[in-house]
Amino acid sequence: MPKLIVETREGEEREIEGEAGLSVMEVIRDAGIDEVLALCGGCCSCATCHVHVDPAFANALPKMSPDEDDLLDSASDRDATSRLSCQLPFTDALDGLRVRIAAED
Repeated sequence: MPKLIVETREGEEREIEGEAGLSVMEVIRDAGIDEVLALCGGCCSCATCHVHVDPAFANALPKMSPDEDDLLDSASDRDATSRLSCQLPFTDALDGLRVRIAAED
């Protein structure tokens, strides 16, 4: 199984295994990291699963949709590495992906 490295808001780094085919949000949630609220359940209608993605993986990720871009505009911690983790399919190609959970809005 591919690995995902998650940095929590407190700076703790956790390496977790995730099932390919889930979203990055689901992998984080299933690992018990409760800082990713994902209030909409992964429907791209909130920004509570906002993460910052390691730029080394930028080209391996799907292009950001207009809806995701609009939702991230409401996030106070948005930067060039911001993505909604519900919109990132977790695949074998993302083995070793690093994400940092964004500040709480």
